[in-house]
Amino acid sequence: MPVPRIPGYSRLTKTHKFSAAGIAAAGAAALAFAVVPGQSEGHTTAAKELPAKPVAWSKQVVDHEAQHESLVHQSELATQQAKEEAAKKKAAEEAAKKKAAEEAAAKKAAEEAAKKKAAEEAAAKKAAEEKAAKEKADKERAAKEAASRAAARKPVYANNLDGWIKESLAIMKEKGIPGSYNGIYRNLMRESSGNPRAINLWDINAQNGIPSKGLLQVIDPTFKAYHVEGTSWDIYDPVANITAACNYAWHRYGSMDNVNGPY
Repeated sequence: MPVPRIPGYSRLTKTHKFSAAGIAAAGAAALAFAVVPGQSEGHTTAAKELPAKPVAWSKQVVDHEAQHESLVHQSELATQQAKEEAAKKKAAEEAAKKKAAEEAAAKKAAEEAAKKKAAEEAAAKKAAEEKAAKEKADKERAAKEAASRAAARKPVYANNLDGWIKESLAIMKEKGIPGSYNGIYRNLMRESSGNPRAINLWDINAQNGIPSKGLLQVIDPTFKAYHVEGTSWDIYDPVANITAACNYAWHRYGSMDNVNGPY
C-alpha cells in the first residue's frame, strides 16, 4: 500500500535517514551514563569511563538545513518569478485590451467624422440646390410680374381710325420716327378717305404694276423698304401702313407733317 503524501512534507531522503541514525546513536550513548550491563549489583560506571565512539552526524544535519534553506529559497524565487510572469502577462493583456479599445475608439471617431462630413456635404448640396431653385423661381416670378406690368401698362387701342393713328404714334415714338396726329390724319384722309382697304388702280404706279394701297397709299416696294419692326407685314394692316408711310416721309421730307400733297 503506498504511503500517503502530506502537503508541505516530502519523503525521507538518504541523508534524512543517516541523520535519524545519528540521533539514535546519541540517545544510546546517553543511556550509558546510567547502567552498563554485566556489572555487579549496586556498581555503576560513569559514561565518561566508557570508551567513546565517534559520531558523524553533525555535518549531515547542517547539510540538510542548508539544503532545506536552498529549497525554500528556490521555492521563493520560483513563486516570485511566477508572480512576476503573471503580472507581466496581466499587464500585456491590459495593454492589448487598452490598445484595442483605443483603436476601436479611433475607428468609431473616424466613422463618425466621415458620416458628419458626408452629412454636411449633403446639407450644403441641398442648400445650394434650394438656393438655385429659389433664385430661378424668383427670376421667373420677376419676369412674369414685369411682363404683367408691361401688359397692364400697354394701352388698348380702339379698332378704328382714331385707335390706328394713336397706336401708330406710340410705335413711332418708341422708334424715334417724327409725326403728329394731325399730320397723319390730314394725309390719310386725302389719300384714302380713311379706308384701310383702298387701292389706286389708275395712276402711274398702277400702270407700272405696283398700285398704291392702304390708308396712306403706299406701294409694295416702299412698304418693304420702310417697314417698321414689330408691325405686320400686311400692307393693308392700318398700323403697319401708317408707320411705314411715316418712316418713308421722315427719310424723304423730314416728317409726315411736312407732306401736303401726293408724295
